[in-house]
Amino acid sequence: MSVYLNGEFLPRAEAKVSVFDRGFVLGDGVYELVPVYSGKPFRLDAHLHRLQLSLDGIRLANPLGIAEWRERILQLIALQDFADQSVYIQVTRGTPVEGQPLRDHAFPQGAPPTVFMFAQPLVTATPGQKAAGVCAISAVDNRWLRCNIKGISLLANLLLRQLAVDVGCVETVMLRDGFLTEGAASNIFVVKDGVLRVPPPSNLMLTGITYDVVLELAARHGIPHEVRPIAEAEVRSADELWMTSSTKEIMAIVKLDGVPVGAGVPGPFAMRMDALYQAFKQDVMRL
Repeated sequence: MSVYLNGEFLPRAEAKVSVFDRGFVLGDGVYELVPVYSGKPFRLDAHLHRLQLSLDGIRLANPLGIAEWRERILQLIALQDFADQSVYIQVTRGTPVEGQPLRDHAFPQGAPPTVFMFAQPLVTATPGQKAAGVCAISAVDNRWLRCNIKGISLLANLLLRQLAVDVGCVETVMLRDGFLTEGAASNIFVVKDGVLRVPPPSNLMLTGITYDVVLELAARHGIPHEVRPIAEAEVRSADELWMTSSTKEIMAIVKLDGVPVGAGVPGPFAMRMDALYQAFKQDVMRL
C-alpha cells in the first residue's frame, strides 16, 4: 500500500511524521475524504473546494494548487490495487522549525505544512442493509461553533458517535437549542408530508458533498424540498429520516431512540433518491 507524504509516494511502513507535528500535538489541521468509484474520484473539484474552505477557516495557506492536488490524487489512486477507494487527505500546520517552541498555541512562523494522503477500500452499504435501514439515537450537539471546518480534531464527534455504537445503532442525530444540526458523521434529511427537508449550511454543521448531490437531484427530478431550520419536533414526527455521507450514501434511519420512524421501514422517498443517486454515480463514472 502506497501513501503520499510531503511530495513523495512511499510504502506505508516508510511514511514518518515528526512527533512534534502540530496535527499530532494540537490537532491543528484539516482533512478531506474523496470517494473513488472504479478508479475515478467522485466530485473531486467539490472536495478540493471544501478543503480550501477548511484551510481558509484555520488560516493555513493551501500548499498545493488545484492542478497539483488533482495530479497527486490521481497518482495515488493509480498506485492502489483496488478500484473503489476512499482517499483521505490531511494537511496540518507542520512542525515548528529549530528555535521555536515545540508546543505553543500561536502559529509557528516558517513551518512548512504537512501534507499526507492515503487510500483504503471504499465500503458502501449493501442492498440488504439499505433495504433494512438502520437505527439511530439523538443527543445534544455539544461541539464547538465552527463545525463547518473539516478539522482533524474530531473528539466531540467521536464521543457522540460512540453513544450510538454503545447501544447497537449506527448514528447519533444531533440537536442544538431545539433544532437539527447533523449526524455525528453524516448529514440528516427529514421527509414529512411529501416534502424533503434539510437544515441550511451554517457554522453549526459540515455540509457534505452527498448533501449537495441530493439537493441537486431533488431539484432536477421535481422532488419537493425545503432548505430551512428543522425543529426537533419535525425530526421526531418524520415520515422518513435519512443519513447521507460519502460512504453511507443515502441510508434510511428506521428507528430513532427506540421509536419507529414512519412505518419503521425505508420509505419510498429514500428508495427513489438512492436509485437516482446510483444512476448519477454511473453517469459520472462514464465521463
